[in-house]
Amino acid sequence: MTLANKITITRLFLIPVFIVLAAYYSKSIDIGQEEPRLRLAALIVFAVAALSDALDGYIARHFNQSTRLGRALDPVADKLLLLSGVITLSVTNWHNGLPIWFGALVIARDILIVIGVIIIHYTAGKVEMGPLITSKICTFLQLSCVCWVLVDFWSVEARPLPLDIFIYLAALFTLVSGYQYVAEGIRQLRESGHTSPDSHVP
Repeated sequence: MTLANKITITRLFLIPVFIVLAAYYSKSIDIGQEEPRLRLAALIVFAVAALSDALDGYIARHFNQSTRLGRALDPVADKLLLLSGVITLSVTNWHNGLPIWFGALVIARDILIVIGVIIIHYTAGKVEMGPLITSKICTFLQLSCVCWVLVDFWSVEARPLPLDIFIYLAALFTLVSGYQYVAEGIRQLRESGHTSPDSHVP
């Protein structure tokens, strides 16, 4: 196994570590004995995991370590890391965490995309889904929201207005990119003839 693949797998193992640290920090708030060290540890683990994405990509490109396993695992690890941040900070009791509706929206979009890919693969046999600019903006905004919450040690009573703006922008692009993926999936199914009635059915 290449070094790049080992780094990617390490990133996958760091995800549950981040979730546990974030959950215990939330619990410390609930019982009135806040442990900032847990929050700092969660931030460090998330940062290391996020930076490892750039590291394994650099190693794979510059040291001829690109593999089919790595190309499959890397986007999965990236998506799981982002989802773990969004979901954890939505459902736990951080001082200025993300709203639950935001986490639910992000999950719903990704589930819808996965279901669409499965349906297209099963019916048409080939999925042609390239990255959309709105999807890239969506990912950037979602990650920005997570990072903001993680590094904001000062906002206790309420989320700052700029963070709320980022959240609503991320929600908007989550909806727009989700709609575009659905529309593209329907187009591919229509062009492959899988949205028309079967001719042999009386």
